[in-house]
Amino acid sequence: MTIVRTQTPSGEAIVILPEAEFERLRELAEDTLDARSVDASEARLQAGTEELLDEADLDALRAAPSPLAFWRERRGMTADALAQATAIPSDWLAAIERGERLADPALNGRFATILGVDAEDLMPEPAEA
Repeated sequence: MTIVRTQTPSGEAIVILPEAEFERLRELAEDTLDARSVDASEARLQAGTEELLDEADLDALRAAPSPLAFWRERRGMTADALAQATAIPSDWLAAIERGERLADPALNGRFATILGVDAEDLMPEPAEA
């Protein structure tokens, strides 16, 4: 394999290598990042700061009117309690859970904090076209 070490006109050191070698190195770097992500997720699971959903949980999430409704119920919280904790009217929360109203990012963040999930976990799936 031929590797050429040279400099740009501004003096920056660069390396020229075959594309196949570049792709191999790029894939190795991606694999390393993936492995780090898996390790971090496993550490969060061990620490109890992340949870896995089993198939029944996923079915319940899909059947729920919204991810917010699923997580609120999973946490054993009543709709009135969540509405009170976020200082919004109960009918607003009900409309958000039914998908008739959108929560702004700040409110979604408050829901997430109270329910112990990431805000993105509360976002509804986009409707299929």
